[in-house]
Amino acid sequence: MTLHNFWWLLIWMFLFGFISYMFIPKQNELVLGQKVERWKWYSAIILAVPYVIWAASRTDIYGDTYVYRKTFSGMPTGLSNMSAYIATREKGKGFVVLEYLFKSFVSHSDVAFFFLVALIQLFCLVYIFRKYSRNYWLSMFLFVASTDYILWMYNGIRQFIAVSLIFACIPLIFQRRYLLITIVVLFVSLIHSSALIFLPFVFVVNGRAWNRRTVFYIIGIVVAIVFVDRISELIIGLMEGTAYEGDIRIYLNDDGTNPIRILFYAVPTLMSWIFRKQIASADDPMINVCVNLSIVSTGIYVFSYFTSGILVGALPIYFSLANYILIPWLITEVFEDSSQKMLYAVFIIVYSFFFYYQCGPTWGLL
Repeated sequence: MTLHNFWWLLIWMFLFGFISYMFIPKQNELVLGQKVERWKWYSAIILAVPYVIWAASRTDIYGDTYVYRKTFSGMPTGLSNMSAYIATREKGKGFVVLEYLFKSFVSHSDVAFFFLVALIQLFCLVYIFRKYSRNYWLSMFLFVASTDYILWMYNGIRQFIAVSLIFACIPLIFQRRYLLITIVVLFVSLIHSSALIFLPFVFVVNGRAWNRRTVFYIIGIVVAIVFVDRISELIIGLMEGTAYEGDIRIYLNDDGTNPIRILFYAVPTLMSWIFRKQIASADDPMINVCVNLSIVSTGIYVFSYFTSGILVGALPIYFSLANYILIPWLITEVFEDSSQKMLYAVFIIVYSFFFYYQCGPTWGLL
């Protein structure tokens, strides 16, 4: 079921969203001590299934799929060859082990392996969005229409496994289970070492939205931009002699993240600042964490504009997924019923236009 017309990414979202709204009732659940309305599990899964299948059966038209496919196809099998082969791979040995075991004991099909990867990634998002978002459909729509779906499930899949597994553990932060989330981050860093960036922010994002730690973080970003040249030299020096030494040339020739994308991802952060009193009054532990994650995401995106869109610009995804919980909450909790429908329409139209801009003129997929 290979996807050739990328408009179907939105068509299916709107089609099943309408069916669910009209014919599938929601159910009441207890979340963080509050009785809330949520999608039934089976309908939440049905909405997500095509995106797993499309990610699994994708062609090499976009991203680094060809590289992953070629590596998987050329990989030997059998436990006797496992240690020797893993020793030849410098990056993401945890991911290599997953690939190797899958091919040796499950299937030689790269499509089947991509299916497993997409299933892990999307199930983590579905689990968190369904439980904590005030509007599961809107959260999924934002993830797809923002092109994060294509950007990460068709490309950079090794990193996005790490991202999605950490995202599934976000509740551990406001539960203050620091040891457990530290273990999770260290584990997924075996899949992609960039996951380690999340560790210091575990303590920054916990607590009230816009707390003092986030303010100090913003000040730190400003200082980092002022001394960006020295920091760039430090980053380049740290990469020398490592498995990422070859990325130095990319870093030096990178113009930084597109300012339109930065502005796009900064909107939830700006909204959270404008409505910070309402957020403080609600004092929802998940929303507090999501606001602070959004702040961290925006800060890194801004810094990536002055440094590298490829290297630094790939890091905010560890934090920016929280925006897709924050936006529905802001619309639902801050605005009156008469304004909510208008805001839903605005976000749907703007994100749909952004989808066209990215997939059409920018990437040439439409």
